Amino acid sequence: MRETFLERKDNKNTLLKKSILFLCIEHGEHSISALSDAIGASVPTVTKLIGELMDEGFMTDLGKSGTSGGRRPSIYGLNPEAGYFVGVDLRNTHACIAVTDFKGGLLAFKDDIAFKMSATEEAVHDIAALIREFVSRENIEWNKIMGLGVSIPGRVNPLTGYSNNYSFDEHRTITRILEEDLGIHVVLENDSRAMTYGEYLGGGLKEKNMLYVNVSWGLGMGIIVDGRLYYGTSGFSGEFGHFPLLDNGQMCRCGKVGCLETGASGSALVRMIGEKLSAGRASVLAAKYKAEGKVSLIDIFDAVRSEDTLAIETVEKLGTNLGKGLAGLINIFNPQLVVIGGKVAVAAGDYLMLPIRTTIKRHVLNIANQDTTIKLTKLRQKAAPMGAALLVRSRILGML
Repeated sequence: MRETFLERKDNKNTLLKKSILFLCIEHGEHSISALSDAIGASVPTVTKLIGELMDEGFMTDLGKSGTSGGRRPSIYGLNPEAGYFVGVDLRNTHACIAVTDFKGGLLAFKDDIAFKMSATEEAVHDIAALIREFVSRENIEWNKIMGLGVSIPGRVNPLTGYSNNYSFDEHRTITRILEEDLGIHVVLENDSRAMTYGEYLGGGLKEKNMLYVNVSWGLGMGIIVDGRLYYGTSGFSGEFGHFPLLDNGQMCRCGKVGCLETGASGSALVRMIGEKLSAGRASVLAAKYKAEGKVSLIDIFDAVRSEDTLAIETVEKLGTNLGKGLAGLINIFNPQLVVIGGKVAVAAGDYLMLPIRTTIKRHVLNIANQDTTIKLTKLRQKAAPMGAALLVRSRILGML
């Protein structure tokens, strides 16, 4: 990647340039006078900075504005070809990769790439090779890649690049190895926060206060407050799945009993279905359960689509449990928007969303309910890798 002001030591002009790019990312195109007001710099200073940003290829002149009457100002915006960002979402058995342009547009995407993640340095080298192969296959110039964002389940430290789930050496972190292999800036992030950021910036949302609930094998959440990801004191915010809400006697993977995750996640759905089949409930899943002693999430959602009563009933119970937890969050945070995403939510669709909405309406304060919109994810499987790509862009620009 060519050297730009982003690699130089921060000074006043560098910070002002980053502020200009940040404003264009969040709010689109601007006139010089609008940027001058927004960053508190004089019109001559902003004019000079925009000229430099255009010379370096980060911004472009979009022509005159469409206002009627008087002298129409020139409008400036991001140059999508200024550089590209890669985002990869890693799971135990597969990966998803996205490439975005500098403006945040999606250039390439691939879901369900076969990949075995493990807590070894060899696995991290394999990630680097996978990314290089994908970028090459998409005919994207590697020297235009500015950074890589990595989305991974579990607790991570974005500042050190350390993953609690896939740790092998605190000094040879995932981030450090990938930066050595690829020669670009790398950011590691929790999957729920990556999904949240992807939906927020990549989904074209206008809401500055939102929650994203990741209903996958586990249950996680990301929080946007005033347009910024909220991490909490120790970086562990969003552990929604471990809210002690249920009186079901179920031991959670965290070692506690009654966590919401034990009744409102993919793992909970598999367990609940298994318990009912074991008790003799009729279902199209019964034959497979009898033969193999288990059913998968894929099996369950195939049964839902075939209108199997047991599968639909259990998904609805999942939605009711989740709705109770969300009602509490809405009463606490009073968000503009709650987005429901993750593998289970995408597969279940309205079978999950309808009981969620019904339960929220029953339990949330009326005044809070009027101000909060509940939506299913727009980006679906793209949310995590796109979010990871947009996160590394924001880190490079000093937005986070």
